[in-house]
Parts: sequence; structure tokens; C-alpha cells
Amino acid sequence: MHSPRALPPRLLLGPGPSNVHPRVLEALSQPLVGHLDPSFLAVLDEVSERLRRLFGTSNALTLPLSATGSAGMEACLVNLLERGDDVVVGVAGVFGERMCEVATRAGARVTRVETEPGTALDEAAVAEAIARVHPRAVAFVHAETSTGVLQPVETIARAAREAGAFVVLDCVTSLAGVALAIDEWGVDAVYSGTQKCLSCPPGLSPVSFSDRVLEHVRRRATPVQSWYLDVSLLAAYYEGGGDGARVYHHTAPISAVLGLAEGLRIVEEEGIEARVERHRAASRALLEALAPLGFEPLVDEAVRLPPLTTVRLPARIQQAGEAALRANLLERHGIEVGGGLGKLAGSIWRIGLMGENAREESVERLLGALRRELAA
Repeated sequence: MHSPRALPPRLLLGPGPSNVHPRVLEALSQPLVGHLDPSFLAVLDEVSERLRRLFGTSNALTLPLSATGSAGMEACLVNLLERGDDVVVGVAGVFGERMCEVATRAGARVTRVETEPGTALDEAAVAEAIARVHPRAVAFVHAETSTGVLQPVETIARAAREAGAFVVLDCVTSLAGVALAIDEWGVDAVYSGTQKCLSCPPGLSPVSFSDRVLEHVRRRATPVQSWYLDVSLLAAYYEGGGDGARVYHHTAPISAVLGLAEGLRIVEEEGIEARVERHRAASRALLEALAPLGFEPLVDEAVRLPPLTTVRLPARIQQAGEAALRANLLERHGIEVGGGLGKLAGSIWRIGLMGENAREESVERLLGALRRELAA
């Protein structure tokens, strides 16, 4: 009798995915029903409502997009942008760069406002670009996974709204690990992923769009570049058509949605304030534990992202080749940590303490493995 290949157990302390909660795994194993089955649509509605509370929004069009976080990014940008539109993008790392690439492929004219990796965007510089360009949209990353920076939102969002621009925000690594208030901040389109602080498998992108976005899409001069990601079509499935009936758009990943529903229940049982503080405490414990070994934080405390901590590597580790040490942690101890990207490659680690992994036990296990490897 054939059995599936067994994968090794890992403690996933990289930039994502994180380890999945056992209750989520159990939910994923439920029997399949159809994507228009009333029992599934009830779960879909529950997921949307819980996501509204987690995002801090009353947006009707809040849903688990049937794709990963990068598709959530694309959905936000291609719905808002038409060929020739101006967009201001804050670039503080790899995912700001990706926003520029998506917007360029949509035919938009991109004005970049950049900062050094590991630092937050200069709010005044972004505001100046907005005033000069008068863009259709302003896009930036709340939680930059490549650098571990938590970008303040309100000042930039206010400048964008005062200029009549839409605000697009990447919350892939902040949702369920950092408190969000997108309505209060004035954000129009937001996207995230399930594999980070929600402790669910990758494959869904929680997104939310303001009524203002939907009105804009329906008035566009040209159709949305992507049929699959067109929010006016998605709304008819997730919210229902003119008569309230759900209109077939695609076959939703039923099992993934059932897993997300359970993950969101777990978040609410814990309470977002307690969950946010747990992520903060785990990040503090990590930095305290690593300091005697010569690791230093890359990011200033004021803009440090608790679910994803970036640390500068001691010179001896850089000289010996940090990739070999990460490989040993994985193969000998079953622990994954992430290396740096772009300019930071080889000089930093990205250590994720997200969702179920944001606990001192994770820190202790990593520290014990590191001590053994560095003493060898």
C-alpha cells in the first residue's frame, strides 16, 4: 500500500511559513463540499467577518483571495491602476521593489521614494512626492519582511488621501501579529498572507477593499488587466450579485478556507491585544538571548517589526559563511532561519517568531542549537 512521503519536522523560524496550529491541520482534513454549498458559504461569510475585525475595517469587500500574498499585492494594484496612471511607491526593501514591478507591468508611471534597507520611509519625502506627482495611488509596505521594519502608516496615508489618491498597504507579515486599524488610518486596499502570524498554510491572501475602490473599478475606462483578480467580479461571488445570489467566479480552495476559519477563531480566542504583546515579548527575548553571542539588531527599536526580527551577524559568522551555519541548523537541529536579501545578503539573518512560534520555547530551542554549533 502506497503511503505519502514523510517530510521532516521543522521549527520554522524563517520569514515564513510558520508552523501550523494543530487545530488548523484538523480543520484542513474535513470532508470536501462544493464551493457553492450553503455550508461552505456560511464559513466563507464567517471568515470575511473575522477578517474585518482583524484588519480593523467595515469594508464589505473583505475576503480570503484564492492565491498567495503576492497575488494580493497584484490584485490591489491592477484594480486601481490603468495604463498611464501615476503611482508613488515607498521602497524600503524587496517587497516595495515588487510593488514597483507590478505597477510598471500594469502600465503605470512609478515614482519611487527609497530608503536604506533597515530604515523606515521618510514620511516628509513621501508626502513631497505625493504633492508633486498627484498620483492615482500611493503604495507602501507596513511590515517589510526583507528588513524587519514596521512602517508607521498614518502620516503617509493622510497625505495620500488629502491629494485624492488611493492608499495601498502590504500587511503580509503584520496581520494577526501587530494591531491594524485600516479604516482609522485611511487605507483603501490592503493585502496579507495566511502563512505568517495566522499560522495557517500558504495559499490564501486576506484582502480588503473600500467601497471607494469598488466604485473606481466600475468606472474605469479599461477593464482590469487581470480577469481573475478583478474585484468587481470577485464581489459577485463573495458578496452575491444584484439579487443576492452568489455568482460563480472560480472554484475556491475549500480546505484552505476551512483551515483559515479555524486559525481566525484561535486568534479571537487569544485576543488581539494579548497576541500582539506575545509577539513583542518573544522578539525582546530573542534579542536578549542573541546579544551575548554577538548578534545585534538591524532595526531601531521604534520601527522594529516584532514578528520578524533582523539581526546583524557577528564577523566570525560572516567570515565562515553564514549559509553553512543555517544549513547545519536545518539539517542537524530541524530549525529554519532566513538569510538576508539584496544588499543585506550574507550580513543579516531574518528570524521569524510568528503566530504559534512567537513563544520563548522557540527562542530557547534556537539558542541551544546555535550554542552547540558555534562551540563545535
